[in-house]
Amino acid sequence: MIRINLLPHREEKRKQKKTAFFALLGLGAVAGAAIVLLVGAYNARRISIQNERNQVIKAAIVSLDKKIAEIASLKQEIEALKARQQAVEDLQGDRNQPVYLMDELVKQTPAGVYLKAFKQEAQKVSVNGYAQSQERVSELLRNLAGASPWLERPDLIEVRSTGLGQGKTAKKVVEFNLTVNIKRPRDKDQPEPGAKPGAKPAGAGAAAGANPAAVASAPATGLPPAKP
Repeated sequence: MIRINLLPHREEKRKQKKTAFFALLGLGAVAGAAIVLLVGAYNARRISIQNERNQVIKAAIVSLDKKIAEIASLKQEIEALKARQQAVEDLQGDRNQPVYLMDELVKQTPAGVYLKAFKQEAQKVSVNGYAQSQERVSELLRNLAGASPWLERPDLIEVRSTGLGQGKTAKKVVEFNLTVNIKRPRDKDQPEPGAKPGAKPAGAGAAAGANPAAVASAPATGLPPAKP
Protein backbone atom coordinates (compact mmCIF):
# COMPACT_ATOMS: atom_id res chain seq x y z
CA MET A 1 0.00 0.00 0.00
CA ILE A 2 1.51 3.32 -1.07
CA ARG A 3 1.47 6.17 1.45
CA ILE A 4 1.39 9.68 0.16
CA ASN A 5 2.34 12.55 2.49
CA LEU A 6 0.10 15.39 1.63
CA LEU A 7 1.50 17.72 4.38
CA PRO A 8 3.49 20.84 3.22
CA HIS A 9 6.91 19.34 4.16
CA ARG A 10 8.82 21.81 2.00
CA GLU A 11 7.40 24.77 3.91
CA GLU A 12 8.36 23.06 7.18
CA LYS A 13 11.94 22.66 6.00
CA ARG A 14 12.09 26.25 4.89
CA LYS A 15 10.75 27.32 8.26
CA GLN A 16 13.34 25.20 10.09
CA LYS A 17 16.17 26.62 7.95
CA LYS A 18 14.93 30.16 8.55
CA THR A 19 14.78 29.55 12.29
CA ALA A 20 18.27 28.07 12.27
CA PHE A 21 19.55 31.02 10.21
CA PHE A 22 18.14 33.57 12.63
CA ALA A 23 19.52 31.59 15.55
CA LEU A 24 22.99 31.57 13.99
CA LEU A 25 22.62 35.25 13.18
CA GLY A 26 21.76 36.07 16.78
CA LEU A 27 24.60 33.89 18.02
CA GLY A 28 27.03 35.70 15.67
CA ALA A 29 25.73 39.09 16.87
CA VAL A 30 26.21 38.06 20.49
CA ALA A 31 29.70 36.70 19.76
CA GLY A 32 30.61 39.90 17.85
CA ALA A 33 29.35 42.09 20.68
CA ALA A 34 31.30 40.03 23.18
CA ILE A 35 34.47 40.35 21.09
CA VAL A 36 33.98 44.11 20.73
CA LEU A 37 33.49 44.45 24.47
CA LEU A 38 36.56 42.35 25.22
CA VAL A 39 38.73 44.32 22.78
CA GLY A 40 37.35 47.61 24.14
CA ALA A 41 38.05 46.56 27.69
CA TYR A 42 41.58 45.47 26.75
CA ASN A 43 42.26 48.76 24.96
CA ALA A 44 40.80 50.76 27.84
CA ARG A 45 43.06 48.88 30.24
CA ARG A 46 46.11 49.51 28.10
CA ILE A 47 45.21 53.20 27.77
CA SER A 48 44.77 53.46 31.53
CA ILE A 49 48.19 51.86 32.12
CA GLN A 50 49.79 54.19 29.57
CA ASN A 51 48.14 57.22 31.18
CA GLU A 52 49.55 56.15 34.54
CA ARG A 53 53.01 55.86 32.98
CA ASN A 54 52.60 59.28 31.40
CA GLN A 55 51.69 60.76 34.76
CA VAL A 56 54.80 59.20 36.32
CA ILE A 57 56.96 60.59 33.48
CA LYS A 58 55.40 64.05 33.86
CA ALA A 59 56.03 64.01 37.60
CA ALA A 60 59.65 62.97 36.96
CA ILE A 61 60.03 65.75 34.37
CA VAL A 62 58.69 68.34 36.82
CA SER A 63 61.12 67.08 39.47
CA LEU A 64 64.03 67.20 37.00
CA ASP A 65 63.06 70.73 35.92
CA LYS A 66 63.22 71.85 39.53
CA LYS A 67 66.64 70.22 39.96
CA ILE A 68 67.89 71.81 36.72
CA ALA A 69 66.71 75.21 37.92
CA GLU A 70 68.50 74.66 41.23
CA ILE A 71 71.68 73.61 39.39
CA ALA A 72 71.47 76.68 37.15
CA SER A 73 71.10 78.95 40.18
CA LEU A 74 74.04 77.19 41.85
CA LYS A 75 76.15 77.69 38.72
CA GLN A 76 75.28 81.39 38.70
CA GLU A 77 76.24 81.67 42.36
CA ILE A 78 79.51 79.82 41.69
CA GLU A 79 80.31 82.11 38.74
CA ALA A 80 79.51 85.16 40.86
CA LEU A 81 81.80 83.88 43.63
CA LYS A 82 84.55 83.18 41.08
CA ALA A 83 84.14 86.69 39.66
CA ARG A 84 84.39 88.19 43.15
CA GLN A 85 87.44 86.07 43.95
CA GLN A 86 89.06 87.08 40.66
CA ALA A 87 88.29 90.74 41.33
CA VAL A 88 89.90 90.51 44.77
CA GLU A 89 92.96 88.75 43.31
CA ASP A 90 93.22 91.37 40.56
CA LEU A 91 93.01 94.17 43.10
CA GLN A 92 95.75 92.59 45.18
CA GLY A 93 97.91 91.99 42.11
CA ASP A 94 97.27 95.43 40.60
CA ARG A 95 98.69 97.14 43.69
CA ASN A 96 102.19 96.26 42.49
CA GLN A 97 101.59 97.22 38.85
CA PRO A 98 103.00 100.77 39.19
CA VAL A 99 106.23 99.27 40.56
CA TYR A 100 106.46 96.77 37.70
CA LEU A 101 105.62 99.48 35.18
CA MET A 102 108.27 101.90 36.41
CA ASP A 103 110.87 99.15 36.62
CA GLU A 104 110.14 97.88 33.10
CA LEU A 105 110.12 101.35 31.55
CA VAL A 106 113.53 101.99 33.07
CA LYS A 107 114.88 98.63 31.85
CA GLN A 108 113.43 98.70 28.35
CA THR A 109 114.00 102.36 27.46
CA PRO A 110 117.15 102.48 25.31
CA ALA A 111 119.76 105.24 25.35
CA GLY A 112 118.74 108.27 23.35
CA VAL A 113 115.07 108.05 24.41
CA TYR A 114 113.51 110.45 26.91
CA LEU A 115 110.09 109.64 28.37
CA LYS A 116 108.13 112.80 28.96
CA ALA A 117 104.91 111.38 30.41
CA PHE A 118 102.92 108.19 30.71
CA LYS A 119 99.38 107.44 31.83
CA GLN A 120 97.76 104.13 32.77
CA GLU A 121 94.09 103.37 32.15
CA ALA A 122 93.14 99.84 33.25
CA GLN A 123 95.72 97.59 31.54
CA LYS A 124 96.72 100.06 28.81
CA VAL A 125 99.57 102.53 29.31
CA SER A 126 100.01 105.60 27.09
CA VAL A 127 103.62 106.75 26.77
CA ASN A 128 104.83 110.07 25.37
CA GLY A 129 108.44 111.05 24.89
CA TYR A 130 111.33 112.18 22.69
CA ALA A 131 113.99 110.19 20.84
CA GLN A 132 117.15 111.16 19.06
CA SER A 133 116.08 109.23 15.95
CA GLN A 134 113.41 106.95 14.60
CA GLU A 135 115.71 103.97 15.11
CA ARG A 136 115.57 104.62 18.85
CA VAL A 137 111.78 104.49 18.72
CA SER A 138 111.96 101.18 16.83
CA GLU A 139 114.35 99.81 19.43
CA LEU A 140 112.01 100.86 22.22
CA LEU A 141 109.10 99.09 20.49
CA ARG A 142 111.15 95.91 20.08
CA ASN A 143 112.14 95.96 23.73
CA LEU A 144 108.56 96.44 24.90
CA ALA A 145 107.27 93.66 22.63
CA GLY A 146 109.89 90.96 23.10
CA ALA A 147 112.15 91.68 26.04
CA SER A 148 109.69 92.65 28.76
CA PRO A 149 107.92 90.01 30.88
CA TRP A 150 105.31 92.52 32.04
CA LEU A 151 104.64 94.64 28.95
CA GLU A 152 103.14 93.43 25.68
CA ARG A 153 101.56 94.52 22.39
CA PRO A 154 103.06 97.99 21.95
CA ASP A 155 101.30 100.13 19.37
CA LEU A 156 102.84 103.26 17.88
CA ILE A 157 100.23 106.00 17.65
CA GLU A 158 102.21 108.97 16.32
CA VAL A 159 105.78 109.94 15.53
CA ARG A 160 106.83 113.34 14.22
CA SER A 161 109.85 115.59 13.95
CA THR A 162 110.02 118.46 16.39
CA GLY A 163 112.55 120.79 17.99
CA LEU A 164 113.74 121.22 21.54
CA GLY A 165 115.21 124.44 22.86
CA GLN A 166 115.59 127.87 21.22
CA GLY A 167 118.19 129.60 19.17
CA LYS A 168 121.58 127.95 18.81
CA THR A 169 120.78 125.37 21.43
CA ALA A 170 117.72 124.08 19.52
CA LYS A 171 117.91 120.42 18.55
CA LYS A 172 115.80 118.39 16.19
CA VAL A 173 114.35 115.29 17.82
CA VAL A 174 111.55 112.80 17.21
CA GLU A 175 108.45 113.04 19.38
CA PHE A 176 106.42 109.86 19.71
CA ASN A 177 103.22 108.62 21.29
CA LEU A 178 102.59 104.91 21.85
CA THR A 179 100.46 102.58 23.91
CA VAL A 180 101.46 99.31 25.55
CA ASN A 181 99.56 96.78 27.64
CA ILE A 182 100.72 95.73 31.08
CA LYS A 183 100.07 92.15 32.20
CA ARG A 184 98.47 91.12 35.44
CA PRO A 185 100.45 88.73 37.65
CA ARG A 186 98.08 85.88 36.77
CA ASP A 187 98.66 86.48 33.03
CA LYS A 188 102.41 86.97 33.25
CA ASP A 189 103.44 83.30 32.95
CA GLN A 190 100.59 82.17 30.70
CA PRO A 191 101.51 81.57 27.02
CA GLU A 192 99.52 83.33 24.36
CA PRO A 193 96.65 81.28 22.81
CA GLY A 194 97.93 79.10 19.95
CA ALA A 195 101.59 79.79 20.71
CA LYS A 196 103.97 76.82 20.50
CA PRO A 197 106.24 76.00 23.45
CA GLY A 198 109.44 77.96 23.14
CA ALA A 199 108.05 80.24 20.44
CA LYS A 200 108.69 83.95 20.59
CA PRO A 201 105.83 86.19 21.67
CA ALA A 202 103.63 87.39 18.87
CA GLY A 203 104.30 91.00 19.80
CA ALA A 204 108.02 90.61 19.01
CA GLY A 205 107.37 89.97 15.34
CA ALA A 206 104.83 92.75 15.22
CA ALA A 207 107.23 95.23 16.75
CA ALA A 208 110.09 94.13 14.51
CA GLY A 209 107.91 94.25 11.39
CA ALA A 210 104.80 96.39 11.60
CA ASN A 211 105.83 99.09 14.02
CA PRO A 212 109.22 99.93 12.38
CA ALA A 213 107.35 100.29 9.13
CA ALA A 214 105.01 102.73 10.83
CA VAL A 215 108.04 104.59 12.15
CA ALA A 216 109.65 104.65 8.72
CA SER A 217 106.50 106.08 7.19
CA ALA A 218 106.70 109.12 9.47
CA PRO A 219 108.45 112.31 8.30
CA ALA A 220 112.21 111.90 8.33
CA THR A 221 114.16 114.08 10.66
CA GLY A 222 117.32 114.15 8.63
CA LEU A 223 119.37 113.42 11.74
CA PRO A 224 121.98 110.65 11.69
CA PRO A 225 121.48 107.80 14.17
CA ALA A 226 122.62 108.86 17.59
CA LYS A 227 125.39 106.96 19.30
CA PRO A 228 124.44 105.08 22.45
